Amino acid sequence: MNLIPKRHFTQCLTPSISLSSPTKQSRILDLCKSGRLTDAIRILNSTLSCDISAKPILYASLLQTCTKLSSFTHGLHFHAHVIKSGLETDRYVGNSLLALYFKLGPDMSETRKVFDGMFVKDAISWTSMMSGYVRGKQHVEALEVYGEMVSFGLEPNAFTLSSAVKACSEIGDVILGRCFHCVVITRGFELNQFISSALAFMYGANREPVDARRVFDEMPEPDVFCWTAVLSAYSKNDLYEEALGLFYVGDRGKGLVPDESTFGTVLTACGNLRKVKRGKEIHGKLITSGISSNVVVESSLLDMYGKCGSVREARRVFNGMSKKNTVSWSALLGGYCQNGEHERVIEMFREMEEKDLYCFGTVLKSCAGLAAVRLGKEVHGQYVRRGCRDNVIVESALVDLYGKSGCVDFATRVYSKMAIKNMITWNAMLSALAQNGRGEEAVGFFNDMVKKGIKPDYISFIAVLTACSHTGLAEEGRNYFAMMTESYGIKPGTEHYSCMIDLLGRAGLFEEAESMLERAECRDDASLWGVLLGPCAANPDALAIAERIAKRMMELEPKYHMSYVLLSNMYKSIGRHGDALKIRRLMVRRGVTKTIGQSWIDAH
Repeated sequence: MNLIPKRHFTQCLTPSISLSSPTKQSRILDLCKSGRLTDAIRILNSTLSCDISAKPILYASLLQTCTKLSSFTHGLHFHAHVIKSGLETDRYVGNSLLALYFKLGPDMSETRKVFDGMFVKDAISWTSMMSGYVRGKQHVEALEVYGEMVSFGLEPNAFTLSSAVKACSEIGDVILGRCFHCVVITRGFELNQFISSALAFMYGANREPVDARRVFDEMPEPDVFCWTAVLSAYSKNDLYEEALGLFYVGDRGKGLVPDESTFGTVLTACGNLRKVKRGKEIHGKLITSGISSNVVVESSLLDMYGKCGSVREARRVFNGMSKKNTVSWSALLGGYCQNGEHERVIEMFREMEEKDLYCFGTVLKSCAGLAAVRLGKEVHGQYVRRGCRDNVIVESALVDLYGKSGCVDFATRVYSKMAIKNMITWNAMLSALAQNGRGEEAVGFFNDMVKKGIKPDYISFIAVLTACSHTGLAEEGRNYFAMMTESYGIKPGTEHYSCMIDLLGRAGLFEEAESMLERAECRDDASLWGVLLGPCAANPDALAIAERIAKRMMELEPKYHMSYVLLSNMYKSIGRHGDALKIRRLMVRRGVTKTIGQSWIDAH
């Protein structure tokens, strides 16, 4: 059966049958409304051209139906008929044709040809062109189209401005976004929910959550999209408490009816806050709302339970999913990885039929956690055989894996070939050098980072302080420790103090190390005193300090065996056998036992 529309531009030879034309024309329009394109074409093929009284309306409706049904082939045939019928001058037909191309066309160059060939371009035409560019991630071109439109004296509508705001959001130009916000206000669209959602999203995506909330607060009756946009703004900027608080305000008293995106955003907040009780409440709301079987929402649930350490709950959700995709598998893998079940991650990775790049990154983290370089090389080989390259997540994980496994040359080779690098990449390479006896190279690498304008973070300073400790660069270590707070505003954590105490202890600067630790907020952390106890106990000139530290550790952590053992051995070494015996008896009385050491190797 031929369902390709026949030509409808010839002169009618039998006008006597025109009495039936309104019926056929209306039937075609009704079929288009109900999405029955093939039936509409069948009737159209049995109708003469002169029987159609409203060709522009009919062809516009047929083109719109092709767009809705994603039938680009039929749309191309109708385009040919439009040209032959001379209907390309009709504005309604032209806009329908433009929508067909920008939604279904192979690329925007074809859409641009259609646009440039239009006889009449109104605000809808220009907006369609902008939307097409935004959809195709050609955001600069979208903004250029806006400039052309305004230069012709056309007034932008709400959809035009929404597309412009989205383009600003994607290119990260918040200043230009503010300019469009001003245009929105001057045009009287500030209460338009569609534009307000786009503005809130734009501010949130560009680290301006306060402005996103201001846009939201100005809405008299925000819809679910506005709520989701501001919740997303909080979540993207790590303001998870604010996101969760606002969600409950909307849910309990503001008439918020959450959709899948809303729930997904709130579950992300629960996961990052490790609030499993709240997460379970949201899970209950999902079930009562009837959208718990949505694969996107279920993947968010998996991620939340994984981050909260409830791997069993995550597995239960996963097993109950009717449909699973790579996002679902990735979320479960991430949950196992974050909770240290690295063997399970590797086992599941081998079971997976479809693997996305996020899965590769997760399994490589697990290989690094196990120092299983051989398995990591297998995954690396799969990544290469798939023809993948320039994925910063996977390749950063490879650098981290090789660095933690002692294969610094492999790490360097992967790092040097990376086209895209981020903070994780820099830190992985820096740590690889610092932890494998290349302290001076690590210090030089860190200095290059700073010279290139890369702002070191919390992890960067742990790595460079580790390098200084292992290389005996006491003065440089002091300078970096001071730089961290004075130049970058980073508050020292337990890891930084551990590096500094180790550095000063190795250098024999025991009193300076003890004084630094006494002033630290984390001075009651027994593990830090343990770092200093080892070198003090081994140095005959620091026995008094070692004794103080050991007794301090016994107070802070009475069950830790090393403080008793080191103090007892120290007493024996200086002939105080009675004191050594007292420490041993105290150890027995408190029920302190030695921890049995374990080790394993992985053949490269």
